[in-house]
Amino acid sequence: MSLEFQQMDEASGLSAWNGYVDWRNKPALRGRHGGMLAASFVLVVEVLENLAFLANASNLVLYLSTKMGFTPSGAANAVTAFMGTAFFLALLGGFLADAFFTTFHIYLVSAAIETLGLLVLTVQAHEHSTEPWGRVVLFVGLYLVALGVGGIKGSLPPHGAEQFDETTPSGRRQRSFFFNYFIFSLSCGALIAVTVVVWLEDNKGWSYGFGISTAAILISVPVFLAGSRYYRLKVPNGSPITTLFKVLTAAFYAKYKRRTSRNVVTCHTRNDSDNNVNKQNGDGDDGVLGSFLGEAVREQESLPRLLRCTVEQVEDVKIVIKILPIFMSTIMLNCCLAQLSTFSVQQASTMNTKLGSLTVPPAALPVFPVVFMMILAPTYNHLLLPLARKTTKTETGVTHLQRIGTGLVLSIVAMAVAALVETKRKLVVEEVTCCSSNISTYSSSPLPITFLWIAMQYVFLGSADLFTLAGMMEFFFTEAPSTMRSLATSLSWTSLAMGYYLSSVLVLAVNFVTGLNQHTPWLLGKNLNEYHLERFYWLMCVLSGINFLHYLFWANRYAYRSNQG
Repeated sequence: MSLEFQQMDEASGLSAWNGYVDWRNKPALRGRHGGMLAASFVLVVEVLENLAFLANASNLVLYLSTKMGFTPSGAANAVTAFMGTAFFLALLGGFLADAFFTTFHIYLVSAAIETLGLLVLTVQAHEHSTEPWGRVVLFVGLYLVALGVGGIKGSLPPHGAEQFDETTPSGRRQRSFFFNYFIFSLSCGALIAVTVVVWLEDNKGWSYGFGISTAAILISVPVFLAGSRYYRLKVPNGSPITTLFKVLTAAFYAKYKRRTSRNVVTCHTRNDSDNNVNKQNGDGDDGVLGSFLGEAVREQESLPRLLRCTVEQVEDVKIVIKILPIFMSTIMLNCCLAQLSTFSVQQASTMNTKLGSLTVPPAALPVFPVVFMMILAPTYNHLLLPLARKTTKTETGVTHLQRIGTGLVLSIVAMAVAALVETKRKLVVEEVTCCSSNISTYSSSPLPITFLWIAMQYVFLGSADLFTLAGMMEFFFTEAPSTMRSLATSLSWTSLAMGYYLSSVLVLAVNFVTGLNQHTPWLLGKNLNEYHLERFYWLMCVLSGINFLHYLFWANRYAYRSNQG
Protein backbone atom coordinates (compact mmCIF):
# COMPACT_ATOMS: atom_id res chain seq x y z
CA MET A 1 0.00 0.00 0.00
CA SER A 2 2.93 2.36 0.47
CA LEU A 3 3.39 2.60 -3.29
CA GLU A 4 -0.14 3.86 -3.61
CA PHE A 5 0.55 6.85 -1.44
CA GLN A 6 4.01 7.45 -2.81
CA GLN A 7 2.78 7.68 -6.40
CA MET A 8 1.02 11.02 -6.74
CA ASP A 9 0.19 13.10 -9.74
CA GLU A 10 2.07 16.30 -9.02
CA ALA A 11 -0.26 18.50 -11.04
CA SER A 12 -3.57 17.34 -9.57
CA GLY A 13 -2.57 15.66 -6.32
CA LEU A 14 -4.55 12.50 -7.22
CA SER A 15 -3.51 9.21 -5.66
CA ALA A 16 -2.89 6.16 -7.83
CA TRP A 17 -4.98 3.01 -7.99
CA ASN A 18 -2.97 0.18 -6.48
CA GLY A 19 -2.28 -2.54 -9.07
CA TYR A 20 -3.64 -0.54 -12.03
CA VAL A 21 -2.04 1.42 -14.86
CA ASP A 22 -3.33 3.54 -17.72
CA TRP A 23 -2.93 2.72 -21.42
CA ARG A 24 0.54 4.33 -21.40
CA ASN A 25 1.61 1.99 -18.57
CA LYS A 26 1.68 4.85 -16.07
CA PRO A 27 -0.07 4.64 -12.68
CA ALA A 28 -3.87 4.95 -13.04
CA LEU A 29 -5.18 7.84 -10.94
CA ARG A 30 -8.27 8.01 -8.75
CA GLY A 31 -10.76 10.50 -10.10
CA ARG A 32 -9.26 10.38 -13.58
CA HIS A 33 -9.35 6.72 -14.60
CA GLY A 34 -12.17 4.21 -14.30
CA GLY A 35 -15.86 4.71 -13.57
CA MET A 36 -19.03 4.48 -15.63
CA LEU A 37 -17.73 6.84 -18.34
CA ALA A 38 -14.86 4.44 -19.09
CA ALA A 39 -17.22 1.44 -19.04
CA SER A 40 -19.67 3.15 -21.43
CA PHE A 41 -17.13 2.85 -24.25
CA VAL A 42 -17.05 -0.91 -23.63
CA LEU A 43 -20.85 -1.10 -23.91
CA VAL A 44 -20.83 0.65 -27.29
CA VAL A 45 -18.02 -1.60 -28.52
CA GLU A 46 -20.03 -4.69 -27.51
CA VAL A 47 -22.92 -3.60 -29.75
CA LEU A 48 -20.57 -3.47 -32.75
CA GLU A 49 -18.64 -6.62 -31.83
CA ASN A 50 -21.72 -8.80 -31.34
CA LEU A 51 -23.24 -7.40 -34.53
CA ALA A 52 -20.14 -8.50 -36.45
CA PHE A 53 -20.17 -11.98 -34.90
CA LEU A 54 -23.88 -12.86 -35.00
CA ALA A 55 -24.52 -11.36 -38.44
CA ASN A 56 -22.62 -14.31 -39.85
CA ALA A 57 -23.22 -16.99 -37.22
CA SER A 58 -27.03 -16.66 -37.30
CA ASN A 59 -27.27 -17.26 -41.05
CA LEU A 60 -24.10 -19.26 -41.67
CA VAL A 61 -25.85 -22.63 -41.95
CA LEU A 62 -27.87 -21.31 -44.90
CA TYR A 63 -24.75 -19.98 -46.64
CA LEU A 64 -22.93 -23.30 -46.27
CA SER A 65 -25.85 -25.36 -47.56
CA THR A 66 -27.02 -23.12 -50.43
CA LYS A 67 -23.79 -21.55 -51.66
CA MET A 68 -20.97 -23.87 -50.60
CA GLY A 69 -22.56 -27.23 -51.37
CA PHE A 70 -22.66 -28.61 -47.82
CA THR A 71 -25.31 -31.15 -46.84
CA PRO A 72 -27.79 -29.94 -44.17
CA SER A 73 -26.15 -32.09 -41.51
CA GLY A 74 -22.66 -31.10 -42.63
CA ALA A 75 -23.58 -27.43 -42.53
CA ALA A 76 -25.11 -27.79 -39.05
CA ASN A 77 -22.02 -29.58 -37.74
CA ALA A 78 -19.72 -26.93 -39.24
CA VAL A 79 -21.71 -24.11 -37.60
CA THR A 80 -21.82 -25.91 -34.24
CA ALA A 81 -18.06 -26.47 -34.34
CA PHE A 82 -17.45 -22.84 -35.29
CA MET A 83 -19.68 -21.42 -32.53
CA GLY A 84 -18.36 -23.81 -29.90
CA THR A 85 -14.75 -23.10 -30.81
CA ALA A 86 -15.29 -19.33 -30.69
CA PHE A 87 -16.76 -19.49 -27.19
CA PHE A 88 -14.17 -21.98 -25.94
CA LEU A 89 -11.37 -19.70 -27.12
CA ALA A 90 -12.65 -17.08 -24.69
CA LEU A 91 -10.69 -19.06 -22.10
CA LEU A 92 -7.51 -18.34 -24.05
CA GLY A 93 -8.30 -14.64 -24.20
CA GLY A 94 -9.04 -14.53 -20.48
CA PHE A 95 -5.90 -16.47 -19.62
CA LEU A 96 -3.62 -14.20 -21.66
CA ALA A 97 -5.24 -11.08 -20.16
CA ASP A 98 -4.62 -12.34 -16.62
CA ALA A 99 -1.16 -13.76 -17.18
CA PHE A 100 0.83 -11.70 -19.67
CA PHE A 101 -1.10 -8.84 -21.27
CA THR A 102 -3.82 -6.40 -20.25
CA THR A 103 -7.44 -6.71 -21.39
CA PHE A 104 -6.81 -3.51 -23.40
CA HIS A 105 -4.13 -5.10 -25.56
CA ILE A 106 -5.92 -8.45 -25.88
CA TYR A 107 -8.98 -6.69 -27.29
CA LEU A 108 -6.97 -4.75 -29.90
CA VAL A 109 -5.07 -7.83 -31.08
CA SER A 110 -8.25 -9.94 -31.16
CA ALA A 111 -10.14 -7.28 -33.13
CA ALA A 112 -7.32 -7.24 -35.69
CA ILE A 113 -7.49 -11.05 -36.02
CA GLU A 114 -11.28 -11.02 -36.40
CA THR A 115 -11.04 -8.26 -39.02
CA LEU A 116 -8.55 -10.34 -41.00
CA GLY A 117 -10.86 -13.35 -40.83
CA LEU A 118 -13.86 -11.30 -41.99
CA LEU A 119 -11.86 -9.88 -44.89
CA VAL A 120 -10.99 -13.43 -45.96
CA LEU A 121 -14.69 -14.41 -45.74
CA THR A 122 -15.74 -11.32 -47.72
CA VAL A 123 -13.36 -12.21 -50.56
CA GLN A 124 -14.43 -15.86 -50.39
CA ALA A 125 -18.14 -14.93 -50.47
CA HIS A 126 -17.55 -12.87 -53.60
CA GLU A 127 -16.22 -15.99 -55.32
CA HIS A 128 -18.11 -18.64 -53.25
CA SER A 129 -16.21 -21.37 -55.03
CA THR A 130 -17.18 -24.91 -54.05
CA GLU A 131 -13.79 -26.22 -55.10
CA PRO A 132 -11.54 -27.67 -52.34
CA TRP A 133 -9.42 -24.50 -52.26
CA GLY A 134 -12.60 -22.47 -51.76
CA ARG A 135 -13.53 -24.49 -48.71
CA VAL A 136 -10.00 -24.14 -47.34
CA VAL A 137 -10.25 -20.36 -47.65
CA LEU A 138 -13.70 -20.50 -46.02
CA PHE A 139 -12.50 -22.40 -42.97
CA VAL A 140 -9.35 -20.27 -42.63
CA GLY A 141 -11.57 -17.20 -42.50
CA LEU A 142 -14.06 -18.79 -40.10
CA TYR A 143 -11.49 -19.91 -37.58
CA LEU A 144 -9.59 -16.62 -37.72
CA VAL A 145 -12.93 -15.05 -36.79
CA ALA A 146 -13.39 -17.65 -34.03
CA LEU A 147 -9.95 -16.84 -32.62
CA GLY A 148 -10.68 -13.12 -32.68
CA VAL A 149 -14.13 -13.54 -31.15
CA GLY A 150 -12.71 -15.72 -28.39
CA GLY A 151 -10.12 -13.11 -27.47
CA ILE A 152 -12.75 -10.36 -27.42
CA LYS A 153 -15.26 -12.37 -25.37
CA GLY A 154 -12.51 -13.23 -22.89
CA SER A 155 -11.24 -9.66 -22.47
CA LEU A 156 -14.05 -7.15 -23.06
CA PRO A 157 -16.42 -7.98 -20.13
CA PRO A 158 -13.63 -8.03 -17.48
CA HIS A 159 -12.13 -4.88 -19.04
CA GLY A 160 -15.39 -3.05 -18.40
CA ALA A 161 -15.90 -4.54 -14.94
CA GLU A 162 -12.39 -3.50 -13.84
CA GLN A 163 -13.35 0.17 -14.21
CA PHE A 164 -15.28 0.18 -10.91
CA ASP A 165 -14.01 0.51 -7.35
CA GLU A 166 -15.16 -2.65 -5.60
CA THR A 167 -14.17 -1.29 -2.18
CA THR A 168 -17.19 1.07 -2.15
CA PRO A 169 -20.93 0.24 -2.24
CA SER A 170 -21.49 2.68 -5.13
CA GLY A 171 -18.69 1.04 -7.15
CA ARG A 172 -20.13 -2.43 -6.62
CA ARG A 173 -23.61 -1.18 -7.53
CA GLN A 174 -22.31 0.41 -10.75
CA ARG A 175 -20.48 -2.79 -11.63
CA SER A 176 -23.72 -4.75 -11.29
CA PHE A 177 -25.42 -2.20 -13.57
CA PHE A 178 -22.60 -2.66 -16.07
CA PHE A 179 -23.08 -6.42 -16.36
CA ASN A 180 -26.82 -5.98 -16.95
CA TYR A 181 -26.27 -3.33 -19.59
CA PHE A 182 -23.57 -5.48 -21.18
CA ILE A 183 -26.33 -8.00 -21.93
CA PHE A 184 -28.44 -5.11 -23.22
CA SER A 185 -25.64 -4.04 -25.58
CA LEU A 186 -25.13 -7.63 -26.69
CA SER A 187 -28.85 -7.79 -27.52
CA CYS A 188 -28.72 -4.51 -29.48
CA GLY A 189 -26.00 -5.90 -31.71
CA ALA A 190 -27.91 -9.16 -32.11
CA LEU A 191 -31.10 -7.32 -33.11
CA ILE A 192 -29.35 -5.46 -35.94
CA ALA A 193 -27.58 -8.65 -37.00
CA VAL A 194 -30.66 -10.89 -37.29
CA THR A 195 -32.76 -8.23 -39.05
CA VAL A 196 -30.86 -5.75 -41.19
CA VAL A 197 -27.73 -7.76 -41.97
CA VAL A 198 -29.54 -11.07 -42.52
CA TRP A 199 -31.93 -9.30 -44.92
CA LEU A 200 -28.97 -7.93 -46.88
CA GLU A 201 -27.36 -11.39 -47.03
CA ASP A 202 -30.57 -12.97 -48.34
CA ASN A 203 -31.48 -10.24 -50.82
CA LYS A 204 -28.28 -8.45 -51.85
CA GLY A 205 -25.59 -11.07 -51.48
CA TRP A 206 -23.42 -12.65 -48.82
CA SER A 207 -20.46 -10.40 -49.54
CA TYR A 208 -22.60 -7.49 -48.29
CA GLY A 209 -23.19 -9.25 -44.98
CA PHE A 210 -19.53 -10.11 -44.46
CA GLY A 211 -18.59 -6.58 -45.54
CA ILE A 212 -20.89 -5.00 -42.95
CA SER A 213 -19.47 -7.28 -40.27
CA THR A 214 -15.96 -6.19 -41.25
CA ALA A 215 -16.98 -2.53 -41.11
CA ALA A 216 -18.59 -3.03 -37.68
CA ILE A 217 -15.48 -4.55 -36.10
CA LEU A 218 -13.29 -1.88 -37.74
CA ILE A 219 -15.47 0.91 -36.33
CA SER A 220 -15.33 -0.71 -32.88
CA VAL A 221 -11.55 -0.19 -32.69
CA PRO A 222 -11.54 3.66 -32.78
CA VAL A 223 -14.55 3.67 -30.45
CA PHE A 224 -12.62 1.50 -28.01
CA LEU A 225 -9.49 3.65 -28.36
CA ALA A 226 -11.54 6.80 -27.75
CA GLY A 227 -11.92 5.69 -24.14
CA SER A 228 -8.18 5.06 -23.64
CA ARG A 229 -7.60 8.17 -21.54
CA TYR A 230 -10.29 7.01 -19.08
CA TYR A 231 -9.42 3.30 -18.72
CA ARG A 232 -7.66 1.77 -15.77
CA LEU A 233 -5.94 -1.50 -16.64
CA LYS A 234 -5.27 -4.37 -14.24
CA VAL A 235 -1.57 -5.24 -14.14
CA PRO A 236 -1.05 -8.93 -15.14
CA ASN A 237 0.26 -11.12 -12.33
CA GLY A 238 1.58 -14.19 -14.14
CA SER A 239 -0.10 -17.42 -15.09
CA PRO A 240 -3.02 -18.37 -12.79
CA ILE A 241 -2.91 -21.91 -14.23
CA THR A 242 0.60 -22.33 -12.83
CA THR A 243 -0.61 -21.43 -9.35
CA LEU A 244 -3.55 -23.82 -9.65
CA PHE A 245 -1.43 -26.82 -10.64
CA LYS A 246 1.28 -25.90 -8.13
CA VAL A 247 -1.12 -25.95 -5.16
CA LEU A 248 -2.87 -29.14 -6.29
CA THR A 249 0.44 -30.90 -6.89
CA ALA A 250 1.76 -29.77 -3.51
CA ALA A 251 -1.39 -31.00 -1.76
CA PHE A 252 -1.27 -34.42 -3.46
CA TYR A 253 2.45 -34.71 -2.75
CA ALA A 254 2.02 -33.84 0.92
CA LYS A 255 -0.95 -36.19 1.30
CA TYR A 256 0.93 -39.07 -0.32
CA LYS A 257 3.98 -38.44 1.82
CA ARG A 258 1.94 -38.52 5.02
CA ARG A 259 0.22 -41.76 4.05
CA THR A 260 3.52 -43.48 3.39
CA SER A 261 4.98 -42.34 6.69
CA ARG A 262 6.03 -45.27 8.89
CA ASN A 263 5.87 -43.41 12.15
CA VAL A 264 2.24 -43.90 13.18
CA VAL A 265 2.63 -42.15 16.53
CA THR A 266 4.09 -39.09 14.87
CA CYS A 267 1.25 -39.02 12.37
CA HIS A 268 -1.38 -39.07 15.15
CA THR A 269 0.43 -36.31 17.00
CA ARG A 270 0.63 -34.18 13.88
CA ASN A 271 -3.05 -34.79 13.07
CA ASP A 272 -4.01 -33.36 16.45
CA SER A 273 -1.86 -30.32 15.91
CA ASP A 274 -3.13 -29.99 12.33
CA ASN A 275 -6.63 -29.27 13.62
CA ASN A 276 -5.31 -26.11 15.22
CA VAL A 277 -3.42 -25.21 12.04
CA ASN A 278 -6.60 -25.76 10.04
CA LYS A 279 -8.39 -23.17 12.12
CA GLN A 280 -5.52 -20.74 11.80
CA ASN A 281 -5.49 -21.13 8.01
CA GLY A 282 -9.27 -20.90 7.73
CA ASP A 283 -9.60 -24.53 6.59
CA GLY A 284 -11.98 -25.62 9.32
CA ASP A 285 -15.06 -24.21 7.61
CA ASP A 286 -14.32 -25.82 4.25
CA GLY A 287 -14.43 -29.48 5.26
CA VAL A 288 -12.58 -32.03 3.16
CA LEU A 289 -11.52 -29.51 0.50
CA GLY A 290 -9.95 -27.12 3.02
CA SER A 291 -8.24 -29.96 4.84
CA PHE A 292 -6.83 -31.42 1.61
CA LEU A 293 -5.54 -28.15 0.16
CA GLY A 294 -4.28 -27.10 3.58
CA GLU A 295 -1.68 -29.85 3.30
CA ALA A 296 0.19 -27.61 0.85
CA VAL A 297 0.69 -25.07 3.67
CA ARG A 298 1.06 -27.35 6.67
CA GLU A 299 3.73 -29.50 5.01
CA GLN A 300 5.75 -26.64 3.52
CA GLU A 301 8.99 -27.59 5.23
CA SER A 302 8.94 -31.09 3.77
CA LEU A 303 7.99 -30.00 0.24
CA PRO A 304 10.46 -29.34 -2.59
CA ARG A 305 11.15 -25.64 -2.98
CA LEU A 306 9.29 -25.45 -6.30
CA LEU A 307 6.09 -26.74 -4.67
CA ARG A 308 6.02 -24.43 -1.65
CA CYS A 309 2.85 -22.34 -1.55
CA THR A 310 1.55 -19.36 0.41
CA VAL A 311 -1.72 -19.33 2.33
CA GLU A 312 -3.09 -16.80 -0.18
CA GLN A 313 -2.35 -19.12 -3.12
CA VAL A 314 -4.11 -22.00 -1.38
CA GLU A 315 -7.15 -19.82 -0.68
CA ASP A 316 -7.26 -18.71 -4.33
CA VAL A 317 -7.28 -22.30 -5.58
CA LYS A 318 -9.92 -23.20 -3.02
CA ILE A 319 -12.18 -20.48 -4.41
CA VAL A 320 -11.70 -21.66 -7.99
CA ILE A 321 -12.61 -25.24 -7.10
CA LYS A 322 -15.71 -24.09 -5.20
CA ILE A 323 -17.12 -22.14 -8.16
CA LEU A 324 -16.69 -25.02 -10.62
CA PRO A 325 -19.89 -26.89 -9.55
CA ILE A 326 -21.85 -23.68 -10.12
CA PHE A 327 -20.33 -23.44 -13.59
CA MET A 328 -21.22 -27.07 -14.36
CA SER A 329 -24.83 -26.44 -13.32
CA THR A 330 -25.31 -23.78 -16.01
CA ILE A 331 -24.39 -25.99 -18.96
CA MET A 332 -27.86 -27.60 -19.09
CA LEU A 333 -29.50 -24.19 -19.50
CA ASN A 334 -27.32 -23.45 -22.52
CA CYS A 335 -28.14 -26.89 -23.89
CA CYS A 336 -31.82 -25.87 -23.80
CA LEU A 337 -31.01 -22.63 -25.60
CA ALA A 338 -29.11 -24.49 -28.32
CA GLN A 339 -31.92 -27.00 -28.89
CA LEU A 340 -34.66 -24.41 -29.10
CA SER A 341 -32.70 -22.24 -31.51
CA THR A 342 -32.80 -25.10 -34.02
CA PHE A 343 -36.06 -27.01 -33.53
CA SER A 344 -38.17 -23.94 -32.80
CA VAL A 345 -37.29 -22.39 -36.16
CA GLN A 346 -38.28 -25.62 -37.90
CA GLN A 347 -41.56 -25.68 -35.94
CA ALA A 348 -42.35 -22.12 -36.96
CA SER A 349 -41.69 -22.97 -40.61
CA THR A 350 -44.70 -25.34 -40.53
CA MET A 351 -47.00 -22.72 -38.96
CA ASN A 352 -48.76 -19.57 -40.14
CA THR A 353 -46.08 -16.87 -39.99
CA LYS A 354 -48.24 -13.94 -41.10
CA LEU A 355 -48.78 -10.87 -38.95
CA GLY A 356 -51.53 -9.08 -40.83
CA SER A 357 -50.20 -8.53 -44.34
CA LEU A 358 -46.60 -9.08 -43.24
CA THR A 359 -44.99 -12.51 -43.62
CA VAL A 360 -42.32 -13.08 -40.98
CA PRO A 361 -39.49 -15.46 -41.97
CA PRO A 362 -39.00 -18.24 -39.37
CA ALA A 363 -35.31 -17.30 -39.08
CA ALA A 364 -36.44 -14.00 -37.55
CA LEU A 365 -37.71 -15.77 -34.42
CA PRO A 366 -34.59 -14.79 -32.40
CA VAL A 367 -35.93 -11.23 -32.56
CA PHE A 368 -38.43 -12.12 -29.82
CA PRO A 369 -35.94 -13.03 -27.06
CA VAL A 370 -33.58 -10.25 -28.15
CA VAL A 371 -36.26 -7.55 -27.91
CA PHE A 372 -37.52 -8.98 -24.63
CA MET A 373 -34.01 -8.92 -23.16
CA MET A 374 -33.60 -5.32 -24.29
CA ILE A 375 -36.77 -4.43 -22.40
CA LEU A 376 -36.05 -6.55 -19.34
CA ALA A 377 -32.45 -5.38 -18.74
CA PRO A 378 -33.26 -1.71 -17.96
CA THR A 379 -36.47 -2.77 -16.19
CA TYR A 380 -34.45 -5.04 -13.91
CA ASN A 381 -31.82 -2.34 -13.29
CA HIS A 382 -34.14 0.56 -12.56
CA LEU A 383 -37.29 -1.08 -11.19
CA LEU A 384 -36.87 -4.64 -9.96
CA LEU A 385 -33.41 -4.25 -8.40
CA PRO A 386 -34.20 -1.12 -6.32
CA LEU A 387 -37.39 -2.82 -5.14
CA ALA A 388 -35.41 -5.93 -4.14
CA ARG A 389 -32.91 -3.77 -2.23
CA LYS A 390 -35.69 -2.11 -0.27
CA THR A 391 -37.38 -5.42 0.44
CA THR A 392 -34.28 -7.34 1.54
CA LYS A 393 -32.47 -4.29 2.95
CA THR A 394 -29.22 -5.55 1.46
CA GLU A 395 -26.71 -3.94 -0.88
CA THR A 396 -27.28 -6.31 -3.79
CA GLY A 397 -31.01 -6.95 -3.36
CA VAL A 398 -30.64 -10.23 -5.25
CA THR A 399 -27.47 -12.30 -4.83
CA HIS A 400 -25.57 -13.64 -7.82
CA LEU A 401 -26.58 -17.22 -7.08
CA GLN A 402 -30.23 -16.22 -6.72
CA ARG A 403 -30.06 -14.63 -10.18
CA ILE A 404 -28.51 -17.75 -11.70
CA GLY A 405 -31.08 -19.93 -9.94
CA THR A 406 -33.92 -17.76 -11.27
CA GLY A 407 -32.59 -18.27 -14.78
CA LEU A 408 -32.44 -22.04 -14.30
CA VAL A 409 -36.06 -22.10 -13.07
CA LEU A 410 -37.17 -20.05 -16.08
CA SER A 411 -35.41 -22.51 -18.39
CA ILE A 412 -37.43 -25.36 -16.86
CA VAL A 413 -40.63 -23.39 -17.46
CA ALA A 414 -39.51 -22.64 -21.02
CA MET A 415 -39.05 -26.34 -21.81
CA ALA A 416 -42.45 -27.19 -20.32
CA VAL A 417 -44.06 -24.44 -22.40
CA ALA A 418 -42.21 -25.72 -25.48
CA ALA A 419 -43.56 -29.24 -24.87
CA LEU A 420 -47.14 -27.97 -24.44
CA VAL A 421 -46.93 -25.80 -27.57
CA GLU A 422 -45.59 -28.71 -29.61
CA THR A 423 -48.44 -30.90 -28.30
CA LYS A 424 -50.92 -28.25 -29.45
CA ARG A 425 -49.21 -28.02 -32.84
CA LYS A 426 -49.36 -31.80 -33.27
CA LEU A 427 -53.11 -31.76 -32.45
CA VAL A 428 -53.59 -29.23 -35.25
CA VAL A 429 -51.62 -31.55 -37.55
CA GLU A 430 -53.96 -34.44 -36.66
CA GLU A 431 -57.05 -32.30 -37.28
CA VAL A 432 -55.75 -31.16 -40.67
CA THR A 433 -54.81 -34.75 -41.57
CA CYS A 434 -58.29 -36.02 -40.74
CA CYS A 435 -60.01 -33.25 -42.70
CA SER A 436 -57.64 -33.33 -45.71
CA SER A 437 -57.81 -36.02 -48.35
CA ASN A 438 -54.52 -34.93 -49.92
CA ILE A 439 -51.62 -35.69 -47.60
CA SER A 440 -49.09 -33.76 -49.68
CA THR A 441 -51.23 -30.61 -49.40
CA TYR A 442 -51.16 -30.43 -45.61
CA SER A 443 -47.49 -31.31 -45.44
CA SER A 444 -46.49 -28.41 -47.68
CA SER A 445 -49.03 -25.77 -46.63
CA PRO A 446 -48.75 -23.76 -43.38
CA LEU A 447 -50.77 -25.13 -40.50
CA PRO A 448 -53.75 -23.05 -39.31
CA ILE A 449 -51.96 -22.03 -36.09
CA THR A 450 -49.97 -18.85 -35.57
CA PHE A 451 -46.23 -19.01 -34.99
CA LEU A 452 -46.68 -16.62 -32.04
CA TRP A 453 -47.26 -19.70 -29.89
CA ILE A 454 -43.57 -20.47 -30.38
CA ALA A 455 -42.71 -16.94 -29.22
CA MET A 456 -43.95 -17.82 -25.72
CA GLN A 457 -41.03 -20.13 -25.00
CA TYR A 458 -38.64 -17.51 -26.36
CA VAL A 459 -39.92 -15.01 -23.79
CA PHE A 460 -39.04 -17.38 -20.97
CA LEU A 461 -35.69 -18.23 -22.56
CA GLY A 462 -34.85 -14.56 -23.02
CA SER A 463 -35.52 -13.98 -19.33
CA ALA A 464 -33.50 -17.04 -18.35
CA ASP A 465 -30.58 -15.92 -20.49
CA LEU A 466 -30.56 -12.42 -19.00
CA PHE A 467 -30.66 -13.62 -15.40
CA THR A 468 -28.17 -16.43 -15.85
CA LEU A 469 -25.59 -14.90 -18.20
CA ALA A 470 -25.39 -11.58 -16.36
CA GLY A 471 -25.44 -13.41 -13.02
CA MET A 472 -22.68 -15.80 -14.12
CA MET A 473 -20.44 -13.00 -15.37
CA GLU A 474 -20.78 -10.98 -12.18
CA PHE A 475 -20.49 -14.05 -9.95
CA PHE A 476 -17.33 -15.38 -11.59
CA PHE A 477 -15.74 -11.92 -11.75
CA THR A 478 -16.41 -10.94 -8.13
CA GLU A 479 -15.75 -14.33 -6.55
CA ALA A 480 -12.61 -15.26 -8.46
CA PRO A 481 -9.17 -14.22 -7.15
CA SER A 482 -8.03 -10.90 -8.60
CA THR A 483 -5.21 -12.69 -10.44
CA MET A 484 -7.60 -14.77 -12.56
CA ARG A 485 -10.75 -12.68 -13.03
CA SER A 486 -10.62 -12.56 -16.83
CA LEU A 487 -10.17 -16.33 -16.99
CA ALA A 488 -13.02 -16.90 -14.54
CA THR A 489 -15.38 -14.56 -16.40
CA SER A 490 -14.65 -16.53 -19.57
CA LEU A 491 -16.31 -19.53 -17.94
CA SER A 492 -19.64 -17.88 -18.83
CA TRP A 493 -18.86 -18.28 -22.54
CA THR A 494 -17.38 -21.76 -21.99
CA SER A 495 -20.68 -22.85 -20.48
CA LEU A 496 -22.38 -21.70 -23.68
CA ALA A 497 -19.91 -23.67 -25.80
CA MET A 498 -20.39 -26.82 -23.75
CA GLY A 499 -24.16 -26.38 -24.02
CA TYR A 500 -23.85 -26.39 -27.83
CA TYR A 501 -21.75 -29.54 -27.80
CA LEU A 502 -23.97 -31.27 -25.22
CA SER A 503 -27.06 -30.56 -27.31
CA SER A 504 -25.60 -32.39 -30.29
CA VAL A 505 -24.64 -35.36 -28.12
CA LEU A 506 -28.07 -35.42 -26.49
CA VAL A 507 -29.92 -35.58 -29.81
CA LEU A 508 -27.71 -38.46 -30.96
CA ALA A 509 -28.20 -40.28 -27.65
CA VAL A 510 -31.99 -39.87 -27.74
CA ASN A 511 -32.19 -41.17 -31.30
CA PHE A 512 -29.96 -44.13 -30.44
CA VAL A 513 -31.95 -45.17 -27.35
CA THR A 514 -35.40 -44.61 -28.87
CA GLY A 515 -34.35 -46.39 -32.06
CA LEU A 516 -33.50 -49.66 -30.31
CA ASN A 517 -35.51 -52.80 -31.12
CA GLN A 518 -36.37 -51.42 -34.57
CA HIS A 519 -38.44 -48.55 -33.17
CA THR A 520 -38.56 -45.22 -34.97
CA PRO A 521 -36.22 -42.68 -33.32
CA TRP A 522 -37.92 -39.61 -31.87
CA LEU A 523 -35.94 -37.04 -33.87
CA LEU A 524 -35.22 -38.66 -37.22
CA GLY A 525 -36.67 -38.07 -40.67
CA LYS A 526 -37.42 -35.23 -43.07
CA ASN A 527 -40.95 -34.48 -41.83
CA LEU A 528 -41.04 -32.59 -38.52
CA ASN A 529 -44.70 -33.55 -38.05
CA GLU A 530 -43.62 -37.16 -37.59
CA TYR A 531 -41.15 -36.30 -34.84
CA HIS A 532 -41.88 -36.86 -31.14
CA LEU A 533 -40.51 -33.43 -30.33
CA GLU A 534 -42.89 -32.94 -27.39
CA ARG A 535 -41.40 -36.01 -25.67
CA PHE A 536 -37.91 -34.66 -26.25
CA TYR A 537 -38.90 -31.31 -24.71
CA TRP A 538 -40.37 -33.05 -21.68
CA LEU A 539 -37.12 -34.97 -21.33
CA MET A 540 -35.20 -31.69 -21.43
CA CYS A 541 -37.59 -30.30 -18.81
CA VAL A 542 -36.94 -33.24 -16.49
CA LEU A 543 -33.17 -33.06 -16.99
CA SER A 544 -33.28 -29.31 -16.31
CA GLY A 545 -35.22 -29.99 -13.10
CA ILE A 546 -32.64 -32.54 -11.94
CA ASN A 547 -29.89 -30.08 -12.86
CA PHE A 548 -31.61 -27.41 -10.76
CA LEU A 549 -31.59 -29.72 -7.72
CA HIS A 550 -27.88 -30.28 -8.34
CA TYR A 551 -27.44 -26.51 -8.47
CA LEU A 552 -29.33 -26.01 -5.19
CA PHE A 553 -27.09 -28.54 -3.46
CA TRP A 554 -23.97 -26.51 -4.26
CA ALA A 555 -25.50 -23.03 -4.07
CA ASN A 556 -26.81 -23.59 -0.55
CA ARG A 557 -23.32 -24.61 0.59
CA TYR A 558 -21.48 -21.78 -1.11
CA ALA A 559 -20.01 -19.05 1.10
CA TYR A 560 -19.39 -15.75 -0.69
CA ARG A 561 -16.00 -14.12 -0.44
CA SER A 562 -17.35 -10.81 -1.83
CA ASN A 563 -19.87 -8.43 -0.27
CA GLN A 564 -23.33 -9.87 -0.88
CA GLY A 565 -25.17 -8.44 2.04
